[in-house]
Amino acid sequence: MNTNNTQPEEKGFFEKVKDTIAGLWEDTTEKAEDLKDAAGEKIDELKGKNTKTRSTTKKSPVAKTPAKANKAATSAKTKVTEAKSSGKANIADGKTNAHKNVAKAKTEAAKATDKAKTTASKAGDKAKTTGTKSSAKVSSANSGAKKTAAAKTDKASTTAKKKTSTAKKSAA
Repeated sequence: MNTNNTQPEEKGFFEKVKDTIAGLWEDTTEKAEDLKDAAGEKIDELKGKNTKTRSTTKKSPVAKTPAKANKAATSAKTKVTEAKSSGKANIADGKTNAHKNVAKAKTEAAKATDKAKTTASKAGDKAKTTGTKSSAKVSSANSGAKKTAAAKTDKASTTAKKKTSTAKKSAA
């Protein structure tokens, strides 16, 4: 019997499971990176809006009379403080959204990792039970073959003895 196989071997069960887990892990890390980049872009965008608002509100018209100057100065100051507070609120909202996105990505990654681990453990358990069943079948078949071989040799031995004894009797 030739044990050299000329055809390529197919991937084993554990190799397929390993490839599946690797694929899940890559997808999860890519998704987390995308969410992180999106959160960073959103923060930059909000910071950009805040600086634009500040630069436009700091300019106040030059007053010709002191009364108008005071009124313009106070309105400019209120606009500046409003812009600062709204800009800070926008940045805070952006940061909380970014933190939420990162936390969501982490939980999704953890779920995918847990799912992959459970799949791998189930596959390992199934392989172990299959291996145990196969070895039990092989051992029972092996013991059955030994019993039949022993019975056949005993039968052949007794027939040979009978033939020998009858041949001795006829020769005598």
